[in-house]
Order: sequence, then C-alpha cells, then structure tokens
Amino acid sequence: MNIHLMLLVLAGVLAPAIGNAQDSCANRGDLDPQYCDADRDLVADTPTDTSKLKSPNALVFTYTPVEDPAVYERMFKPFTDHLAQCTGKRVVFFQVQSNAAEIEAMRAGRLHVAGFSTGPTGFAVNLAGAVPFAARGTAEAFAGYNLLVIVKKSSPYETLGDLKGHRFAHTSPSSNSGHMAPLALFPKQGLLPGKDYKIVFSGKHDQSILGVKSGDYDGAAVASDVFDRMADSGEIKREDFRILYRSPRFPTSSFAYAHDLEPALRDRLVRCFLDFRFTPEMVKGFEGSDRFVPITYKKDWAIVRDVAEGAGERFSRGGFEREAAKARN
Repeated sequence: MNIHLMLLVLAGVLAPAIGNAQDSCANRGDLDPQYCDADRDLVADTPTDTSKLKSPNALVFTYTPVEDPAVYERMFKPFTDHLAQCTGKRVVFFQVQSNAAEIEAMRAGRLHVAGFSTGPTGFAVNLAGAVPFAARGTAEAFAGYNLLVIVKKSSPYETLGDLKGHRFAHTSPSSNSGHMAPLALFPKQGLLPGKDYKIVFSGKHDQSILGVKSGDYDGAAVASDVFDRMADSGEIKREDFRILYRSPRFPTSSFAYAHDLEPALRDRLVRCFLDFRFTPEMVKGFEGSDRFVPITYKKDWAIVRDVAEGAGERFSRGGFEREAAKARN
C-alpha cells in the first residue's frame, strides 16, 4: 500500500474517539482523546485501569521505513535476538512500508515497540500513544543528522534559488527532514515550498536520492544519515551529487514503547535496550552508534516541535489530517 493511501487510511482511523476519551483527564495537551498526560511530560500516561495493560506473548518490533524494511530486519537481528532472551518474550520484526502504517499499527495495538523517524515521532506520540525512551548514539550523546538538499553534480543548480520552478522531491508529509524542516527553513533561504516549486512526495529518503540520481527529480530534501549510509554501502557515489544546503543538526530516530505495556514488562524492555551494545555490523550500519541512549520526548524533541510549529503545523490529529489531504492532492 503506498504512502498516500496509508495516510488516508490512517486519517480515517483517527476519527474522534469521544466514547473512549478519559473524561476525568486533567491534562491532555496535543494527545488524542483516549490518552491522558496528567504529569505534563507530553506523552501518554500508563492507563490507571489495569485491565487495559498489555503483556503480549510476542513483542512486535519495527524500525522506521526510510529504506527497504528488509535491510533493517537483517541489521537488527542481533538486537531482536538479545531482546527475546532478555525479556523472555518472542520478538517479531514487523516490516512496514510507510510512516503512516507504522503509526497506525501502534495505535491499533499491533506494534509494541518501534523506532520512529524524527518527524513521525511527534505524530506517534500524540496519535498512537508512543512513549519515546531511547535513541541510538554513543556514550557521549545520541546520534543526529542534517537536512540536505541534493542535486546531480552534472546539473546547473548551484543555490536553492536555482531550483525554483523545477521538480523537487520531499519524502512524506510527516517527515522532519523530508518535509517539515524544508517548510520551516527554506523560506529563510529564499525558497518557498509549494509556491516556488510544486512539492512531489517520493515516499522515502532512498527513493528521493535515487530519483535525483536517475533524473526523475531535479533536487530533493533528504536526511544526511540515509545519504551517507547509501554512499558507504556503494549504492550511490557521493561524487555524483552536489549538496546545496545543510541544516543545523536534528536528533535521529527515537525508540518508543506503547503506553499501555504492563509496567514490569515495560521497565524490563527499557533495561534490555539500554544494556545492549551494537555488533560491529550494526555500528557500521548506524554510522558509529554503538548503543541505545536514554532520551525524553519533552526535552530532546523540543527542536523538532519548534520546526513543526515554524512550518505552521502541530503533531495533532488535525495536523496529520491536513498532511493527509496534502498527500492526496
């Protein structure tokens, strides 16, 4: 199912859940009605009704589909083996094809722990009850990335302004570097997305990069970590591209558990993540990251929320539905 259709499906799933709303909730913020944030940490609280807590026989895990999901299933195999042994639960890697599908799966209770891309993390928190607790990184800090604007080296484009009126790819409506950051940051560089060029959604960062390489797009906004990983693997050559713009650094993908996991299982799962050390193959695949490091959505995703607001959006149901409408058009 393609990204546009999944966005529409998810928008339909996100109909007002008035009947499920926690009417006694003192604070909800941007969270959907069935979630509550009484402690004001910006993420869904653990349900107080113990009948709503989950301790599944198998933990379903996935990672953001910025590239072919099969690549990540292989890369995470040493970790999912560790997680199974550490938690005493069978662990299933669930391949998803879009950010919308990943968010919908957690909201529907089919996904228990997942790595979400930077921008979709906000929608996952507010619409699916995801609770970010870790990011990949090193002993010093969590990993980050930059928004890049790339063009073919053989093209005549030298500045962002040169791309006015040309075919320019964004990735997906919920992506930080692939959509929201360009909306917030490009106008300061003299380029107005949607006005100076028509936004074309490629679906994924690797598809944008390969689209520039093939000439399908004149330029594209992509995440630097995906670009570097494709170059390091030999899938593309850095010398075939020109980088016209590099943004300030953003946090990379978050790892989040479903808010309704049984607390003892949840706490054990978090410990299993933080105690794991990446294999040499994972270190190479994740650009030097060798572990999961603790993060909080309230503190570490503040810059991402600021970018979204600068782009005129919030990570709310209304914001998601507006993005779904853009994808449909």
